[in-house]
Amino acid sequence: MGKSLVIVESPAKAKTIGKFLGKNYKIKASVGHLIDLPKSKLGIDIENEFNPEYITIRGKGKILAELKKEAKKADRVYLATDPDREGEAISWHLARALQLDQNELIRIEFNEVTKTAVKNSIKKPRKIDLDLVDAQQARRVLDRLVGYQISPILWRNVRKGLSAGRVQTVATKIICDREREIDAFVPEAYWVFIGEFHHVPSTITVAAKLEAKWNGKKAEKITIATKAAADLIRNDLKDQDATIHSMKSSHSYRKPQAPFTTSKLQQEASQLIGYSPKKTMQIAQQLYEGIELKGEGTTGLITYMRTDSVRLSDDALQEAREFILEAYGDNYYNGEVRYKSKKKDIQDAHEAIRATNAMRSPESIKASLTKDQFRLYSLIWSKYVASQMVPAKIETAKIEIDVNHYLFRAKESTIVFDGFMKLIPQSGFETQLQFDALVPQEPISVQKIDGEEKFTKPPSRYSEASLVRLLEDLGIGRPSTFAPTISTILGRRYVELEEKKLHPTELGFITTDLLGEYFGSIFNTDFTATMEGQLDIVEQGDIPWKTVVKEFYKELEPRLNHANETIQKIEIAERVSDVQCEKCGKMMVIKTGRFGEFLACPGYPECKNTKPILKNTGVSCPKCKEGSIIERRSKKGKKFYGCSAYPDCDFVSWDPPHTEPCPTCGGFMTKSRGTIKCTECDYKTKVSKEPKEN
Repeated sequence: MGKSLVIVESPAKAKTIGKFLGKNYKIKASVGHLIDLPKSKLGIDIENEFNPEYITIRGKGKILAELKKEAKKADRVYLATDPDREGEAISWHLARALQLDQNELIRIEFNEVTKTAVKNSIKKPRKIDLDLVDAQQARRVLDRLVGYQISPILWRNVRKGLSAGRVQTVATKIICDREREIDAFVPEAYWVFIGEFHHVPSTITVAAKLEAKWNGKKAEKITIATKAAADLIRNDLKDQDATIHSMKSSHSYRKPQAPFTTSKLQQEASQLIGYSPKKTMQIAQQLYEGIELKGEGTTGLITYMRTDSVRLSDDALQEAREFILEAYGDNYYNGEVRYKSKKKDIQDAHEAIRATNAMRSPESIKASLTKDQFRLYSLIWSKYVASQMVPAKIETAKIEIDVNHYLFRAKESTIVFDGFMKLIPQSGFETQLQFDALVPQEPISVQKIDGEEKFTKPPSRYSEASLVRLLEDLGIGRPSTFAPTISTILGRRYVELEEKKLHPTELGFITTDLLGEYFGSIFNTDFTATMEGQLDIVEQGDIPWKTVVKEFYKELEPRLNHANETIQKIEIAERVSDVQCEKCGKMMVIKTGRFGEFLACPGYPECKNTKPILKNTGVSCPKCKEGSIIERRSKKGKKFYGCSAYPDCDFVSWDPPHTEPCPTCGGFMTKSRGTIKCTECDYKTKVSKEPKEN
């Protein structure tokens, strides 16, 4: 048997695969793209059918030369790049550079980096999918036409180093539009009444406390908008008797969710374990490419992490069945549950994100994983296995209490059978129902009724997770683009992440308004979503990619010409601070750099003094007791909190300090993700919830 060369994208994957295949296979890595459009110019021949000008990426010549050398020595070459558009395009470029016959069966792909999957892929090579390549080319050319022709307009008229993009500009606009909604929001007052009732069944001596919320009169639901109206109702409720008006009990079933798609993984990793989309994808890449497991060697732990499919393979369904039956028993297995996406435009070539082996529980391999890898693997494994478990059975009791013809409502739920919640516990359930002892028309004791004025809240700012969810719902971008899009708008300082929420900057508003005025239709959510749909049609082979590009450019070109002729330079006024330059005496100004705002002397270039802007939290340092905790940024721009007396005091915390000391031990407390906790004892408490994200 002759020697075969297998080319993958990453060295980590090459190392893993090398342990699966025998001595007759040589595994090499391309280290991503080797051939692409040039960075120094547009690289698109607009006058000649939008032909792209591909070149070897600077610094990749040595890798390409090595691959050419190995390809000449091999009897057969397999291109095993990632199973998506980008991976297909890399294989296409490699085939051309290595002078391989594209009509030959040279392309292999696997959805998981396991011995079985890799060996099976070698047995089923195929031709390069040119429709998939064309979809990637179309996206690449579209993005280049926008980025390389609109970005220079921003450089000339706003600031150097800025960029525009088909998806990133729309994402920034969405965040700016939400901020304007918040600014324009006018809160409206309303009143709520909460009643505390006690019930003393004859069988027990301790009163059962019950809280219920006012819900209007029997015949109508009433909204209380003024204090005068609230006072009238308070008088109607004062010193009145109460009776049980109605009591209803029902059973329902809560089903497990489908296995993860890319966007759903990014959302839950953000909400449950606090990972950014970028961090989630980095860790998922590690789990996919392979981890060294004791007794097993290097193996991929999850399937490919860029997918919008919820489908599970027959083998995956069988493995989940075996685990559930062994770990929990027959009554927890729900049969083969096959999930289908509710969306029509999903790319269903690959499975959902799942563990490559259901029997490999997170605890069984915890010693081989980092803390971050363990937490993300646990999330993926649990979602996959739980998807094949039976629904949980829930009993819910609803009660209405009559106080002078006004109704107060309450409900409580308990788990009758946990089902999939055995694996993924849920909160908010009672251990048993209190309402069981209540009887309609029976009197109940009124302990107190409190009225409270509240105000409607503005829509919430987007978090990274909720922005990903919205982009997916709008059909903007694809699984591979969500994380890079957010990283880009943060990196360009169009948006800042404060308290886990995305806030537009002044620069974000300026660029959004400018681009909206001159390129409004290009950066419209509907138009961008339509273009994504066109790329899907290209992938299906139903439309040539150049046709899509031509139609797009008809929309773009006149707007480019108009913008280049008419846009005037925008002067962003420098804000003068109250800090005096200690070198020349001038009042320093606030500038924006790569990692946020900083102070600079306006006397530049004669005076080059700069210094960071320090935000004092007003909390004393718990270590030295002399300095105060100030907000700082790391070299990578990440916010942290340290002592103002640094370097004499090296206290540091990633979480913001809480203003109050611990009520239990008086220690230093931090606030993070809705929880206040003491760093010196076990005290912790939840803070009030924010409005639900849209």
